[in-house]
Amino acid sequence: MKERQNVLVIGANGTTGRMVVDLLAKKSSYYAMGMVRNEEQKATIEQLGGLPVLGNLEEDFSSAYKDVDVVIFAAGSGGNTGPDKTKSVDKEGAIKAIDYAKAHGVKKFIMLSALGAEDPSQLDLDESMEVYYDAKHAADVHLEKSGLTYTIIRPGALTDEDAKGTIRAEEILENRDGDITRADVAAVLVQAVNMDGLNNKAIEILNDETDIITALNRA
Repeated sequence: MKERQNVLVIGANGTTGRMVVDLLAKKSSYYAMGMVRNEEQKATIEQLGGLPVLGNLEEDFSSAYKDVDVVIFAAGSGGNTGPDKTKSVDKEGAIKAIDYAKAHGVKKFIMLSALGAEDPSQLDLDESMEVYYDAKHAADVHLEKSGLTYTIIRPGALTDEDAKGTIRAEEILENRDGDITRADVAAVLVQAVNMDGLNNKAIEILNDETDIITALNRA
């Protein structure tokens, strides 16, 4: 039996992605593989203890999947880009990532999505956010229909505060008021790698008062 799982973090140079790589690299059961767009970004992943691999979501990045067991998709086009970039990264890039995972026999795919992405029509969104939520919804649906074992994590508004270590987590949160730290989102993504109880589920998360593992086990 393989002692360590190779976990590919897509979007590893982003704020949340770097946190995910850092957490994975500190665990002896994982090899953290961080996908970055260019050579200049490799050093960041190495400093975190991860193995950098090159890949651009807007091109063919299937070569990044060599020997990969699990994928964590934490990429995003960012808030300062236009709708074309959102579609090419958050939608088309995510869909390619799922298709490559299926082609390479990846055991599990963990998607970082957004609270409410299961039905964006129920949200009061401006035009720019409509494009973002359309992308997230399309990627989530593609993953659900892919045949892969998956977990979709849908956090609320993200903050840069220190990790709290406590959340509430449900398939659909009754109360969607609140926010969540990026550090806690990263911790949830890492926990999802080996939590079979989260297989083939979409989970909404916000900071609250229950420790992460307990909250996820109850979700």
